[in-house]
Amino acid sequence: MRILHQFLHRLPSGCKPDFLFPAVLSLSFGLTGCGQVKTEAEATPGKAASATTAADVPEQPIAAVASASPEIRLKVLGRFHHGAFGKSAAEICAYDAASKRLFVVNGEKLAIDILDLANPADPKLVKSAMLGEAGWKPNSVASRHGIIVAAYSTSPKQEPGAAIFLDAEGNKLQSLAVGAEPDMVTISPDGKWVLTANEGEPTDDYTRDPEGSVSLIDVSGGVDSLTAANVTTLGFEAFNNPTSRDPRVRVFGPNATAAQDFEPEYIAVSPDSTTAWVALQEANAFAVIDLKAKALTKLVGLGFKDHSQPENGFDASNKNDAIAIRAWPVKGMYQPDAIAAFDRDGKTYLISANEGDHRNFAGFKEDAKVADLRLDPQAFPNADELQKPKNIGRLMITKTLGDANGDGLYEELYSFGGRSFSTWSAEGELIYDSGSEFERMVAARAPQNFNSDHESNEAKNRSDNKGPEPEGLTVGVIDGRTLGFIGLERQSAILIYDLDDPKSPRLLDYATTRDFSQSPKTREAGDLGPEGLTFISADQSPTGKPLLAVCYEISSTTVVYEVQGQPSDE
Repeated sequence: MRILHQFLHRLPSGCKPDFLFPAVLSLSFGLTGCGQVKTEAEATPGKAASATTAADVPEQPIAAVASASPEIRLKVLGRFHHGAFGKSAAEICAYDAASKRLFVVNGEKLAIDILDLANPADPKLVKSAMLGEAGWKPNSVASRHGIIVAAYSTSPKQEPGAAIFLDAEGNKLQSLAVGAEPDMVTISPDGKWVLTANEGEPTDDYTRDPEGSVSLIDVSGGVDSLTAANVTTLGFEAFNNPTSRDPRVRVFGPNATAAQDFEPEYIAVSPDSTTAWVALQEANAFAVIDLKAKALTKLVGLGFKDHSQPENGFDASNKNDAIAIRAWPVKGMYQPDAIAAFDRDGKTYLISANEGDHRNFAGFKEDAKVADLRLDPQAFPNADELQKPKNIGRLMITKTLGDANGDGLYEELYSFGGRSFSTWSAEGELIYDSGSEFERMVAARAPQNFNSDHESNEAKNRSDNKGPEPEGLTVGVIDGRTLGFIGLERQSAILIYDLDDPKSPRLLDYATTRDFSQSPKTREAGDLGPEGLTFISADQSPTGKPLLAVCYEISSTTVVYEVQGQPSDE
């Protein structure tokens, strides 16, 4: 409340209550009066502007974001509590239309919870299916065309994992070995392939680092006839030679080959089921798979987001009171978590939630605060000012990039994640990035709890890390329009975008059930930490209307929303 009181005390005179949010934002975004854009001095690389000023290129009017009237809305229909707060009892979910059941990864019970959604207003637990052996952990679940499959890491997780097939009653049908630590599983749109992203993380002391991989399971002959011969596991050995890969792709683990260092995080499959894209989060890259050939064909580095550009500004400090979304001399690694593929006008596009991730093991730690580094005085002539806590001194960056000549002085700074979502071409070329829109929207809707954590209501305590942290996403089609649903993990909100024009997605709504007036340790705080999102189309829905199921990891809840309204042709 202290931040809000300071904002209210400094409101420009003559502002009406209807303009509260635009006026509040003017204090940090360079708006004057009640929503007019003003120009300030630009923060160029190596030169920090005052922490209370914005960059000199006008940002989008914040009033337009704050006062958006949603064409698409989320209405809560029902909620199910799976377990204790903070125990990851609701992580990823998948829906089976034939049985009208939702399958939810319960990390607390190490089970797959089966919910009856015949009445989405009152989800009921059918069974907690215990499918793995002792010590095994479910990480993901998928369902399509009557196939239901869960991905399990074994113990220790550096050993080969398992894809376990089950029926709608929770009975185990088959179990097949896949690569180490399958963290995500999906099914191709045609129902012929099951794919697992085998992350293959190292041991904490980094003495054992298994190779990351992708397992392809041919299920075209049915689940009952599956054997090990149906599994093809693709590794990344072909990219061990640095000359064989895009130089923008990161390989940085101690003594690791590229095959060991790549940790597949997520998989998207083209609508025609011919191509799969694999998010290599830490490497900041996509891998491309030809499903017909069962072969890796391409590795694409995603490049870096230029945060010195005003449209890519962000709030970098948890040590000042003002919300200061502004340009900084920093490059952001996109590092997507969830990705999805969709078609538009005969072309396939990808959408990514640019969460960011860093390695923090006892045997290897890559992150550091900007204040703890020695900055090159040529690149950063005002390093002392930049490294103050109120500026970017607290910002977490990687030590593995930025010191190109190895002299111990950093010429560039690279942060984790894009604090955004992006659209990409099928070739991995950036089409669109949402810039600073996530943080601007959060600032408009929850200024007194801006960039809070999903386990704390304190404002700005994630600003020096990865901000609101977009993690999960899904796409769905309503009346011929493709919509993207993106979860902000830390802020516990969902944003909805119209993807009809992949070059210029349009924000439709910002939705949250979180109550910041309540302690986040209690149920009264609402649903916290959206992890997995599943769209249920109207023709598959038990109500005949489109639904969105969201698993909230921290509150251990699954919420079923009705997606109401229609996107306009604006």
